[in-house]
Amino acid sequence: MMKIAYGVQGTGNGHITRARIMAKALAQRSDVDVDFFFSGREPDRYFDMQCFGDYRTFTGLSFITEHGKVNQWATLTQAKPAELVRDIRGLDLSQYDLVLNDFEPVTAWAARRQGIPSMSISHQAAFAQGAPKQGAGLIDRFIMQYFAPTDIQMGVHWFHFGQSILPPFIHEKPLAKPSGEHTLVYLPFEAIEDVRLMLEPLSERSFVCFHPAITAPQVDGHIHWYPTSLAEFKLALQHCNGVIANAGFELSSESLQLGKKLLLKPLSGQFEQLSNAQTLSQLGLCHIMFRLDTDSIEEWLDVADIEPVVFPDNPDILIDWLVKRNWADTTQVCEQLWKQVKFPDQTRQKLMTLAF
Repeated sequence: MMKIAYGVQGTGNGHITRARIMAKALAQRSDVDVDFFFSGREPDRYFDMQCFGDYRTFTGLSFITEHGKVNQWATLTQAKPAELVRDIRGLDLSQYDLVLNDFEPVTAWAARRQGIPSMSISHQAAFAQGAPKQGAGLIDRFIMQYFAPTDIQMGVHWFHFGQSILPPFIHEKPLAKPSGEHTLVYLPFEAIEDVRLMLEPLSERSFVCFHPAITAPQVDGHIHWYPTSLAEFKLALQHCNGVIANAGFELSSESLQLGKKLLLKPLSGQFEQLSNAQTLSQLGLCHIMFRLDTDSIEEWLDVADIEPVVFPDNPDILIDWLVKRNWADTTQVCEQLWKQVKFPDQTRQKLMTLAF
């Protein structure tokens, strides 16, 4: 029996979404036992966490955002380094064979301190392996190297770029007949009033908006507001005619597999989101707006749908490789999983012509 500690960054829902898929697959195994650890969010703000069993939470480190932009000063002043160090020193990982890590600092540094093998399986790791970067400064490079360091890097991205990078695992499949009656809006880092003012003039369209600051469903004319809820969000995503969102990796991946057109507004001050948006734009898979802009939405609403991208839905190949413990050889597992990815013809042609 292999025992795994799985550390997950809780600041954004994308990391948790990826961990849910892994948790459900790991729960079916008799040769693996896993415990989950989360940090970066207040404990009472996690939701739909049943699949993680008796998980643990830490304060960790988080990024503070205001009006769609990372506030570096607030991020620095609200950090609790003494508590972080105490949590790292207090976390005993001696019973584990491996620490899996999705950009989570407590388990990463505790593993390094105790000499426990550790492995990143994260979107952030892909940028350290050669995935295209836009706008990464000295602070960004420092964070990527030291925020959650591990022994082995396995990035997750929409293309492998010739490196040990995995495709995302996505469970959702396109519906035969989605209603297409609304546009899904998920801009959790923007102020609600800013989003409302942007959508208000587009009264002939219906918008379904999810936001962490909403506590109960409410209707504001053609804008329907909902609190964050996994089941309701998945349903709204399946039936929408397109997605307006920040440029997080996981929601973009789900939208691509469902064939939903994307209008992305990268979180200002976060190079990962800018990089995501630029990569998808180069592949013809998204449109970008750099500020909340009604005119940009009005133009995008008339854009044609995209063809779905097919990603793997089962991480068993990855788990089998983890259990074999031949972690130095990453080539075969990556090749097996990329064989399951199917790009639309237009996207495949762009991949062949672009510098990637």
